[in-house]
Amino acid sequence: MTNTYGRETTTDQLLEGRDLSGKRILITGGSAGLGVETARALAAHGASVVLTVRDRAKGERAAAPIRACAAKGATVELVDLDLESLASARACADALVREGKPLDVLIANAGVMACPQGKTKDGFETQFGTNHLGHFVLVNRIAPLLVRGAPSRIVVLSSAGHRFADVNLDDPNFERSPYEPWQAYGRAKTANVLFAVSLDRRLRDRRVRACAVHPGGIRTELGRHLTADTMKQLTSRMSRPGAPQFKTVPQGAATSVWCAVVASADEIGGRYCEDCGVAKPTDDPEAMGGVRAYATNPAHAEALWAKSESLVGERFSP
Repeated sequence: MTNTYGRETTTDQLLEGRDLSGKRILITGGSAGLGVETARALAAHGASVVLTVRDRAKGERAAAPIRACAAKGATVELVDLDLESLASARACADALVREGKPLDVLIANAGVMACPQGKTKDGFETQFGTNHLGHFVLVNRIAPLLVRGAPSRIVVLSSAGHRFADVNLDDPNFERSPYEPWQAYGRAKTANVLFAVSLDRRLRDRRVRACAVHPGGIRTELGRHLTADTMKQLTSRMSRPGAPQFKTVPQGAATSVWCAVVASADEIGGRYCEDCGVAKPTDDPEAMGGVRAYATNPAHAEALWAKSESLVGERFSP
């Protein structure tokens, strides 16, 4: 069937006429930006959503309008999670596993972008530690709930920013190289794609499929760390001839929703998606779309997996 969706498609257009009753969907970063819109759209069509929040009061404020527009029978639940802390990721996952309710979809939406150099509570570079390692632990520990809910899906939010840099497995924390915010962001977003590639390979035989998503450029709280200098760099990139312009939040959340409940599992499994479709591979540095080969290389993905296990001190089997 021909995909009629594109970069301007909104969440409501995607879900028009769809009934998601009975689906249980976990979304990290559920108290702002794309997380809120993703949850709103899914709950409005009957899905029960579990939102991870770092700030409970902020999460309750965000959840109120989602509950107000949720379809009959849909629920909105908050759980505490700080992805800058592996202890928090473990506690969140373990509590959900003890509860035992199956998951149909997990959307790894939370993240930070181009922040000043810093470290997570476990000593990892902030962007790599939060965007990748926090999710690495959380998703792997929650995997039994997705297997129980199979056929199920994992949607990992990446970015076109993966084209800024490949992961550096020899120096993931910038201990031997000068820190640059956009390079660190690129490394973390490449890690997100590689993580999805490895997850899909490990779990597809158990009917759990994984993919990565570029939502597009959207003005949300993700940009809260941008300085005048980093914003100037971003604006320069966005103003190049042929560069896509900013999306609205409903347009930005649409690709996550498309991957979660609209596209076929075989179409998206192990892929990088953008504009409600599967992106084409490209190594053209001037290309405005597509995915770099290093971000989907299976051997590279396995090397990152092994490095991640070493860094977090845990091994995860399928």
